[in-house]
Amino acid sequence: MKRTYSLRIRLTLIILIPLLFVAVATGLWQLNNARLTAGDVFDRSLQIAALSVANDVALSDGDALAISTRNILSDTSGGRVYYHVYAPDGVIVAGYATPPAGIPKATLNDLSPIYFNGVYLGREVRGYRMRTRMQIDRVSGVFTTTVWQDVTIRSNFVRDLMLRSLVTISSIITSLALIVWFGVRIGLRPLNDLQQAIDLRSGEDLKPIRRAVPIEVEGIVRTLNRLLGQVTDAMATQSEFISNAAHQLRNPIAGVLSLAEAVRSAKDEEAVRERADDLVKAAKETSQLAQRLLTYERAKSISPASTKENFSINELLDGLIHESQQRNLSKAQVSFEPSTEDITVSGDKTMIREAISNLIDNALRYGGSALSAVTVRTESNPTTLTIIVKDDGRGLDDADIKTALQRFGQVSETGGGSGLGLPIVARVAERHHGNLTLEGKQPGLEARFTLPL
Repeated sequence: MKRTYSLRIRLTLIILIPLLFVAVATGLWQLNNARLTAGDVFDRSLQIAALSVANDVALSDGDALAISTRNILSDTSGGRVYYHVYAPDGVIVAGYATPPAGIPKATLNDLSPIYFNGVYLGREVRGYRMRTRMQIDRVSGVFTTTVWQDVTIRSNFVRDLMLRSLVTISSIITSLALIVWFGVRIGLRPLNDLQQAIDLRSGEDLKPIRRAVPIEVEGIVRTLNRLLGQVTDAMATQSEFISNAAHQLRNPIAGVLSLAEAVRSAKDEEAVRERADDLVKAAKETSQLAQRLLTYERAKSISPASTKENFSINELLDGLIHESQQRNLSKAQVSFEPSTEDITVSGDKTMIREAISNLIDNALRYGGSALSAVTVRTESNPTTLTIIVKDDGRGLDDADIKTALQRFGQVSETGGGSGLGLPIVARVAERHHGNLTLEGKQPGLEARFTLPL
């Protein structure tokens, strides 16, 4: 048995796994974006610090820095900024005497600002150098202002930013997971209701399920209802068959048993022979009745969708007429008037043959003493084929036709037969989406067995 999985878990995973991939991609993008943003913010802070230092040194001749500048240097983007200012002759004007290693060298007239990475007291730093023409304490020329800051500060900033982003994304994913989990549970509640409706069904209650269900499972419910209907029909058919068989076979079997007892109690050989002949006849009639019952039940179970046999109707009818002529004990002539165009029929060949054979046998058996001819012919149009069996016998009126089409209906003067011949024909036509009609003629009876093409 294959392992089964929870539908709720499947749906939750189907929704959450793509979200996790999106979250990971978003986290990587956010990490790169945080690095770029932090780099831009810190570099601009270094630039502002350098401009402030250069401006204050120029205004105070290198003696002092403004309070605002000191505040900038003491806590720019969360960390201290170091600085120094060199005169054109290389003499330090202000700031820290020890510069970081790795400051790019500049030519005499190069005034382009530049960012650089260096090392200060064994720690990696990020720096900004700018060269400005100005005059300080009667010394004029290009002064060099350099500021730098420990890169650990910006790394910590990126880390904190990523942690906040990670917490935010994790909270969103967790919230979504809970929402999806309980949302799917609520969304699947109609399936639980459907399960309860199915659980209420039993062998005695197979009525269709009428509960409102989501559109996605309407097809399942429709198929289930169709299956329940088919099971109901099959059970009804089985019950009907058992009832019919019990009812129709009870008297013949009782007759066979009675004749068997009579054979056993016969006084002489001649009486045994006579009663044995009656026993054989009764047994044959019982066998024919049982065969008719089985044929009737089989006709009820024909499924044209699954029984698709293509065959020539002229060939089928020609063989049937030949067989009828051979077993016909009456003086009536059985003839076939084939159509000029042979037609191929699709369906259950055996049951269609049985149906037409029943029509011919009924005409020969119940046509009466005036019967002289039975004619079989076909009519067709682009959509239907009609097989016509017409006789010139005693015929039937409307009331008799209604009785003859009923199960076990008897209209024969002798009361013989099973009363299943015409119901079998009608059922075969119905299961092939056709029909059977009987029409009394003067004289005779015309049976029209119609099949769709």
